[in-house]
Amino acid sequence: MFYERHNLRNMHNNNLLKVAVIGVGSMGRNHARVYNDLDGTHLVAVADNDMQIASDVAADYGASAYTSYQDLLASESPDAVSIAVPTALHEQVALDALEAGSHVLIEKPIASTMEAGQRIIDRARRLGRKLMIGHIVRFNPAIQELKRRLADHELGKIFQIACRRVGPFPPRIRDVGVVVDLASHDLDLMRYLTGLDPIRVYAEIEQQIHTEHEDLLLGLLRFPAGLSASLEINWLTPVKVREVLVLGERGMFRVDDLTQDIYFYENASAGGDIWSALRTLKGVSEGTMTRYPLQRYEPLRAELQAFVDSIAADEPAPVSGDEGLAALRLALAMVKSGQTHQVVEVADVAA
Repeated sequence: MFYERHNLRNMHNNNLLKVAVIGVGSMGRNHARVYNDLDGTHLVAVADNDMQIASDVAADYGASAYTSYQDLLASESPDAVSIAVPTALHEQVALDALEAGSHVLIEKPIASTMEAGQRIIDRARRLGRKLMIGHIVRFNPAIQELKRRLADHELGKIFQIACRRVGPFPPRIRDVGVVVDLASHDLDLMRYLTGLDPIRVYAEIEQQIHTEHEDLLLGLLRFPAGLSASLEINWLTPVKVREVLVLGERGMFRVDDLTQDIYFYENASAGGDIWSALRTLKGVSEGTMTRYPLQRYEPLRAELQAFVDSIAADEPAPVSGDEGLAALRLALAMVKSGQTHQVVEVADVAA
């Protein structure tokens, strides 16, 4: 069913990219807000199965409101859509949007199963549409700075990555557990920062308060080249923590996702000359701590701008469907390990 808010629309909107948001709960309404503010986009409509929510969000931005996303696609013909519905619905909504002619951004994870994710990728490729997965942590300015410094070999050889993402239980999540919902952020991040795929994983999971799925994960990953990683993820902590540690020859980087801060803790024994440090690391000792200045910005705005820019320039989406599928594969490997209490070879998780 369609609920329209009558409003005056400027003639120049015809030259803008027509965008829509399907699912305007806590995350989707932020997509609507950012699209409304971006240069080059015109938010034409939102859809949600709750008519009151859809109407309220649409009214804020002069858009049209639908309870049926199929009606939205047929009536509005958006150039691009963000999909922020429950994970179990990602596949069908994405396939319908692609078939309707829209480029698609799907909030992570790409889907609930590998097979569903692959079907979305295949359909987008066949139809020639852009497909981007919303791994928003990549677009945090502190993570971008960390990526740049690692690429410049400022840390030397990387020994270990540790990610901690904990906080209170979100009532909105019911269809997946904490591994697929939250750990997928950091699993993608580890691949993004290192350019490597893990070989094997081991996980311990617990189900304490969630009605159907796990809500706590302690995980270990083994990468090539002697790199190991650890994950601490839960919905049981009464304070939010979002922390990334990268340990290497010259010291350690620490990123706080929430405050968008990046710190470097120097290994004084490595010395100031990076090349001599790479040749001979004689030991580890405490050195200076540096907090790098950053220009802070909203990661979601950067993410959606990158999506829109990829459409305008006809370039590959910054976070491809294949990358989203790789993160899902690792999350499912973690779940399998937690359920079987066995080390899981990533290659054994179905493609």
